[in-house]
Amino acid sequence: MLVTKKAPDFTATTVLADGQIVDNFNLYENFGENGTVLFFYPLDFTFVCPSEIIAFSKRVADFKERGVNVIGVSVDSQFSHFAWRETDVKNGGIGRVKFPLVADITKSIARDYDVLLDDSVALRGSFLIDKDGTVRHAVINDLPLGRNIDEMVRMVDTMLFTNEHGEVCPAGWTKGDEGMTATTEGVAKYLDSNEDKL
Repeated sequence: MLVTKKAPDFTATTVLADGQIVDNFNLYENFGENGTVLFFYPLDFTFVCPSEIIAFSKRVADFKERGVNVIGVSVDSQFSHFAWRETDVKNGGIGRVKFPLVADITKSIARDYDVLLDDSVALRGSFLIDKDGTVRHAVINDLPLGRNIDEMVRMVDTMLFTNEHGEVCPAGWTKGDEGMTATTEGVAKYLDSNEDKL
């Protein structure tokens, strides 16, 4: 389990958001001001994956305004990533998505994040990494189960809130909601005024 630990670093060949292919893309050098969302998907030119990737791309501005970069990873080559980006959405492609796609052809990154399935493809792993490299949130879905990208935006908000205020975020917390002091009194106070909303 990686939550509370430092995110494994990597340097790999990557297709950038502008379509340029670079061979020295480093995770830690590409953090946003407040961290990074690193997500794995099984394969290019598949089925659930494009819906997730397009959903992430449509929310890149939401992540960026929070100071968080988005990075995608699969075991495909940079050439496959590039070809998929150049394939129109109407033809099963992802179009020119607004974040980098890392080529993990050796499967070492998926292995380091413990999402490699049967030494074949990555499960749908999503990792929220704080600006200091600490993994704060992780969720791993089986291959048929698509992610909710809005939930990752919410988790970024919870991380930023706790980092700024030192309070904890109760169930269902969204930006603008009241936080909770992590004490017996804090829990009692929160539940007294919010129990009916849970």
